[in-house]
Amino acid sequence: MATLVSVNVGLPKDVAWHGRTVHTGVWKSPVTGPRRVRRLNIDGDGQGDLEGHGGEMRAVLVYQTGSYGYWQEFLGRDDFTHGQFGENFTVEGLADDAVCIGDRYRIGTAVFEVTQPRVTCYRVGVRLAEPRMPALLVAHGRPGFYLRVITEGEVEAGQEIRKIADGPGRMTVAEVDALLYRPPHPADRLEQALRIPALSPGWQQSFHVLLDQVRSGNGQRAGNAGLNSVAAERPAWEGFRPLRVSRIEEETPHIRSLWLTDPEQSPLPAASPGQYLTLRLTPRAGEQPVMRAYSLSGPPGDACYRISVKREDQGAASTWLHTAVQVGDSLQAAAPHGAFTLESGTGPVVLASAGVGVTPVLAMLHALASADSPRQVWWLHGARNRHEHAFAQEAGRLLAQLANSHTAVFYSRPQSVDRLGTDYTEHGRMSADAMAGLGLPLDADVYLCGPAEFMSTARDAFSRNGAEPERIHTEVFGPGPALTPGLRPEGARAPHPPQGRPGPGPTVHFARSGVSAAWSSTYGSLLELAEACDVPTRWSCRTGVCRTCETALIEGSVGYMPEPVEQPPSTTALICCAQPRQDLTLDL
Repeated sequence: MATLVSVNVGLPKDVAWHGRTVHTGVWKSPVTGPRRVRRLNIDGDGQGDLEGHGGEMRAVLVYQTGSYGYWQEFLGRDDFTHGQFGENFTVEGLADDAVCIGDRYRIGTAVFEVTQPRVTCYRVGVRLAEPRMPALLVAHGRPGFYLRVITEGEVEAGQEIRKIADGPGRMTVAEVDALLYRPPHPADRLEQALRIPALSPGWQQSFHVLLDQVRSGNGQRAGNAGLNSVAAERPAWEGFRPLRVSRIEEETPHIRSLWLTDPEQSPLPAASPGQYLTLRLTPRAGEQPVMRAYSLSGPPGDACYRISVKREDQGAASTWLHTAVQVGDSLQAAAPHGAFTLESGTGPVVLASAGVGVTPVLAMLHALASADSPRQVWWLHGARNRHEHAFAQEAGRLLAQLANSHTAVFYSRPQSVDRLGTDYTEHGRMSADAMAGLGLPLDADVYLCGPAEFMSTARDAFSRNGAEPERIHTEVFGPGPALTPGLRPEGARAPHPPQGRPGPGPTVHFARSGVSAAWSSTYGSLLELAEACDVPTRWSCRTGVCRTCETALIEGSVGYMPEPVEQPPSTTALICCAQPRQDLTLDL
């Protein structure tokens, strides 16, 4: 009979870590006497990051005394106390390779259901002063698991744990954990896991995506789409190749389009609507090249690529492209990249943009028009006036080809020659109230691109009006949004070279941030180098498990120390445990 050895609780607190402050609830301590277990928590307990922990499906975390003994021997330690792995229940029995998803247990007067393995997270490593811990938990098949509270009640250390129901499918916690994080990923086992109603929605979503990948035949070549979609499609070519400027057109006084073709006149590989090109430019002879990313604005299946560049006042690259580049010149370009792409479907689509943010959604509009899509398509755009309204006629022609198109064009500063009802439909900025009054469908797939203020306003507007968060897709120019779970926010700083003398190693280019830095062994990983440059990064485990940090590798190659749990394809890098083997360019 299994036993509840210890009940552990703790409220979130701030902890110093690597010069930053982490807000975390991983510090748990044993309590005596009965404790009330409620739908979302145990009385006196809390989580610091509700995106990754807590909630109905992750109300109680369980870890076993058997695993305590295993890690004490493996790590050569004798200082563990109950709750040190962040668990609420320390139990005797209930091993990860015996407990199944969907199993139900009675402890005291409460009833619980097993919903998923523990989520990989760096904070258990912080608690144990062992950074490798997230990877070790997965690699050794000892993650622990979460419980959902079926019946609220009181529990107390020393009580027996009685099993009252078997989970359907009989898939153990250890098997389900390995199925997501470690190869292989057999389709029949993924299907079996998806037949378990108790499996938490997040894991179900990951398994659905992973199953689609396995069925499509992409498999190992395309990484693990269940954890990160950045590797879902292999790029059309690796590194940079020359493309010839075949045509130039001034769209507005500040936006110039360049058509790029293969020097041998061969058709270029098709890009997905919404993707961008990374260019390696040398505006000043003799200086280090700079990297800039520009959205593709033309028809996705065209034989050439069109980029449309806004000239920035202090932008050396954009100024050079506007003033120095001529037809016939050659530009070094990486293959199209980007996950901000038009998804297939039959439901409504909202394409909303402001200023030069129109470029990726214009490519999506081209794709919808060329397919004679019957979907409802809402085209929302904001500009100052007709003089600065790029692609107005082109967008109008495309919308006229669609049977179910709707248009709302906002001019914030219309001129006397601008015609309301012809050039634009709304006077003023595209505010949240203005968008709410358009009657946009709540079940639409929404694509947003534009300045930061517009993006924030538009996202909030759609969220408040009931749009599902997973249907709202955004694209930003420059570095993408950071994901640093648990870290207390600090003042935003523009990306910059690291302090101190340059290292002796390969040069690392952060393409979207426009920063380059020489590698030094003082950095443990590319992630640490990026952090030293204040390049926005995304990560969670920091040990090569969760793949949150997976980044497109535009050029170059990397090695790994420590080795990740599952090797990524050669066209991406897990920057949390990767080091450069040569000069390289990352899509960061």
